[in-house]
Amino acid sequence: MATKPPTGDPVQDAPHVTPPQHAAAGLPAIAHTLKIANEQMGLARTARTLLKVNQKDGFDCPGCAWPEGDKRHTAEFCENGAKAVAEEATLRRVTPDFFAAHPLPELAARSGYWLGQQGRITQPMYLPEGADRYEPVSWKKAFAIIAEELGALSSPDEALFYTSGRTSNEAAFLFQLFAREFGTNNLPDCSNMCHESSGSALNETIGIGKGSVSLEDLHRADLIIVAGQNPGTNHPRMLSALEKAKEAGAKIISVNPLPEAGMERFKNPQTPLGMLRGTALNDLFLQIRIGGDQALFRLLNKLVIETEGALDEDFIRDHTHGYEALATAAKDADWDETLTATGLTRPEIERALAMILASKRTIICWAMGLTQHKHSVATIREVVNLLLLRGNIGRPGAGVCPVRGHSNVQGDRTMGIFERPAPAFLDALDEEFGITSPRAHGYDVVRSIEALRDGRAKVLFAMGGNFVAATPDTDVTEAAIRRASLTVHVSTKLNRSHAVTGRRALILPTLGRTDKDVQKGGRQFVTVEDSMGMVHASRGNLAPASPHLLSEPAIVARMARAVLGTTSQTPWEEFENDYAAIRDRIARVVPGFEDFNARAARPEGFQLPHGPRDERRFPTKTGKANFTAAPVEYPKVPAGRLLLQTLRSHDQYNTTIYGLDDRYRGITGGRRVVMVNPQDAAELGLADGSYTDLVGEWKDGVERRAPGFRVVHYPTARGCAAAYYPETNVLVPLDSTADTSNTPASKSVVVRFEPA
Repeated sequence: MATKPPTGDPVQDAPHVTPPQHAAAGLPAIAHTLKIANEQMGLARTARTLLKVNQKDGFDCPGCAWPEGDKRHTAEFCENGAKAVAEEATLRRVTPDFFAAHPLPELAARSGYWLGQQGRITQPMYLPEGADRYEPVSWKKAFAIIAEELGALSSPDEALFYTSGRTSNEAAFLFQLFAREFGTNNLPDCSNMCHESSGSALNETIGIGKGSVSLEDLHRADLIIVAGQNPGTNHPRMLSALEKAKEAGAKIISVNPLPEAGMERFKNPQTPLGMLRGTALNDLFLQIRIGGDQALFRLLNKLVIETEGALDEDFIRDHTHGYEALATAAKDADWDETLTATGLTRPEIERALAMILASKRTIICWAMGLTQHKHSVATIREVVNLLLLRGNIGRPGAGVCPVRGHSNVQGDRTMGIFERPAPAFLDALDEEFGITSPRAHGYDVVRSIEALRDGRAKVLFAMGGNFVAATPDTDVTEAAIRRASLTVHVSTKLNRSHAVTGRRALILPTLGRTDKDVQKGGRQFVTVEDSMGMVHASRGNLAPASPHLLSEPAIVARMARAVLGTTSQTPWEEFENDYAAIRDRIARVVPGFEDFNARAARPEGFQLPHGPRDERRFPTKTGKANFTAAPVEYPKVPAGRLLLQTLRSHDQYNTTIYGLDDRYRGITGGRRVVMVNPQDAAELGLADGSYTDLVGEWKDGVERRAPGFRVVHYPTARGCAAAYYPETNVLVPLDSTADTSNTPASKSVVVRFEPA
């Protein structure tokens, strides 16, 4: 049966450490899934809910954006997806009595784990200026407060409208429409902090900022390279696709600073043999130094160019631009420098080259390990170069595969959540709604924090997410937030962003993916877009956690009516009553969504068009796929320092902390740990089990300190360390970002160690 939430924060002073595991999933994953689900929902509700996850007549998992095939398993979810569902469908409730009993300073002192464990928020809550705790507020007054604050701004650009990747297509479309009708393009979103680098690189090179492969392509590939990604924790259902590819004869190369259990062996819980023995996935593990990926791919490109018969000359001639510039730059790729940058050996790289040359169909997958460095965009361009040299774009079983982290982050961008919108999108929006959208670019996440810090922004409205915990430079960010006149968070559960507020604050509780959504027009569904461009419906099946909740489209529509008043000709009430009306408008504004309602009604959904994949048509400035030739970069770390990457534990999804264990890495009972190679630890005098402060070093000379971390001797790449976020976000400088994309460089933090 469901259990009550913890009353106090668990002690994390002495995490228990055992050797890391070498296989993922299997019986332990099933046991842990059932344990968490039972604690949050009870057995009957667990069965009723989990059997609807990712089903054609069910709801889309609120976790990652990995796609489903046409044929679904009865249990079409992974361990971490089940945790996400359990926390949303929990029977625990956060009522006004909870807020009366817990003043803001107490909430601010609690861990993210404790806050999230309290349950679903049941009523709108308001923090008046000068008050020490939230109080219940009516929806009407809440929207009046928002209208008052937005109306008092000297410019619409003093407002920020942030979007989390959980937000549905319908809500996202309304949200960006409201912001632009209000008068700003300040639409930062979670993509700014993760795959913005991917979009920047892909838009320039192939003309569309999305992956070019389908699930079926993975099953057909000869070679799959997984770089800077840990599927076993972050996208566990991807392991099933890799297993199927292996069964069909594919080879897999993993490129990562840490060995990860999921890439070593996958014990598929869907089959008895899979649970007992499992499937070895890696054929080659390249344990690269943090930030060495561009150097690796540049050398591989040089070697491919130098290999007789290796190039797809017809593809290069007919479909690409800039080959000569790349070929010239690649000549300078140096073995010695590459080995220094990567920490790899020459035989390892030569083996990878042989596998690349033997493959006629290659897919390269990546995630944050490639996107959160200063040179991330150049790195991903180099990845694209490798695929273009061999004609691996627009061929079945081949292409680019940036693996998105949140369930509709790609769909939100498709719907117009972007601070730098394309003129064609704005033209279509204006024509459809009779408005004049602003053309000046808005603020991304980093620039939004800077604007709050500098007093250029005064209102933050967050559609989901945990802005404070997700962003870099924690002390700077929290001080910036506290300068705001109003912070508003549309949320299902508590998180740290509710405890770090502007002078006034609102919490607006909303329906989750698991909840039934009934409006005046009847029962509604929403749609989402997965990581591979498939759009499908999502329908919750549970009674809402409270009768006082509003859906995200309803919140946006009512806010728009309160703020814009009778000056707006947009039919906001019609949109709230029937989401089909929203989809009709999307169909007329967003290319690829023609006849949206009819296509969304199909059980399998529909796939969005993709020129490079579908017909080798590249909508770039040159009209072709572009080779690029950026100078090779990699981090240089002073003596006595290490390069830190921030990462997730296995009991974590983005900023949501489900528990205090990282089972695959052998760490239980605590999160303040730093993983250090034993040889580096010996040189630095860091004994296993000792405690240290992590001190970030950056060009501004500001001391950024994360105190009290237990040292764990761990098989990381030499010169590298790893620790969990958001605890280590305090070490990431606000202005340490990727060139072009402005994504925080959370995987490239120079740190020194001082006694705790």
